[in-house]
Amino acid sequence: MKTSARALLALLAASGTALAASGAESEANGFLVTLFLAFGALVIAFQLAPGLILFGSMMKGLFSRPADETVMGDSGNER
Repeated sequence: MKTSARALLALLAASGTALAASGAESEANGFLVTLFLAFGALVIAFQLAPGLILFGSMMKGLFSRPADETVMGDSGNER
């Protein structure tokens, strides 16, 4: 029993790399991979414009001087 187990272990250890290599290497991506990457690029591109507008508004709010505030009375009329 021990002899056959050792022989089987030696056989598997020696042929492990041969079983792992399929030989069918492909350099090209499939159509679905390209479609998925294009969809991701479109999502990023369409989110870029609103993000830049929001960032510009935030910078304007941070670095602009506050406007003169008018004091409101109880009646709502300006003083």
